[in-house]
Amino acid sequence: MSEELRDEVEAINSIYGDGCLIPTEDANVYILKPPGESASLRIEFPPTYPAVPPVVLGTNSTGEHGKRGDAARELSLFCQALSTVYEPGSVCLFDAIEELARLLESSAPSEPQDEETRATTPEEAAGVLPASKATVDAKELDIPEPPWVISDPFVELKSTFVARCAPVSSTEEAEAFVQHLLSADKKVRTATHNITAWRIKGPNNTTFQDCNDDGETAAGGRLLHLMQLMDLWNVMVIVTRWYGGHKLGPRRFSLINQTARDAFVKAGLVSENQSKKKGSGKS
Repeated sequence: MSEELRDEVEAINSIYGDGCLIPTEDANVYILKPPGESASLRIEFPPTYPAVPPVVLGTNSTGEHGKRGDAARELSLFCQALSTVYEPGSVCLFDAIEELARLLESSAPSEPQDEETRATTPEEAAGVLPASKATVDAKELDIPEPPWVISDPFVELKSTFVARCAPVSSTEEAEAFVQHLLSADKKVRTATHNITAWRIKGPNNTTFQDCNDDGETAAGGRLLHLMQLMDLWNVMVIVTRWYGGHKLGPRRFSLINQTARDAFVKAGLVSENQSKKKGSGKS
């Protein structure tokens, strides 16, 4: 841990209270619990921080009392705040937390879902909305048709897997693309799982990456790992699975990644040979 990071951790916990920024088993990864917010975030500080920016790995916890969509909203706004305040060579976490508070306050009136009191599901808290809500949101936001590149379908024991990938430049755009797909395609909306992952490079060399299992435990993380192996940036992928009535065991993870690779190849993001070489390890 650099001296700058050690001082910053001590300062953040002194200002906002112990537990605001806590270490994990990974020496470079910390859990940030912004004061007054329901969700907590996983932040990675590279060894050369603050010469290079911290990396937002995603949501750590949606919190016990969070409302629908809070976690995805707070993650997106924190990424925006970090991009705004980071300057190479200067610690930035205090400024990012304060900027997040400002963004949350200024955006609160435009969040009608805060007025609803229906119980939150894990999928909704992660930003994957139910069919009826997704349809309304897509129309209200007037989201254009995402430029999906679609894989060939992969079928095994009556389970079908299809992947879609598209270029994205922000977490907001990636989330909007998910909403559009769920609202526009009933077959996808009613699928067993829609597993997502994205990696994005933001302003000032900031980077954002996140994934969602959508009930298929560990599948999102494996999909994100595949993208890391392929060094893919500014792209998202959604792998849809329709369960065929027969359990596939660990084989399903290979099929999920194989389907995603096919979409990446068809999009011209990697060559077929490169895809097989980099994706040949265990998923």
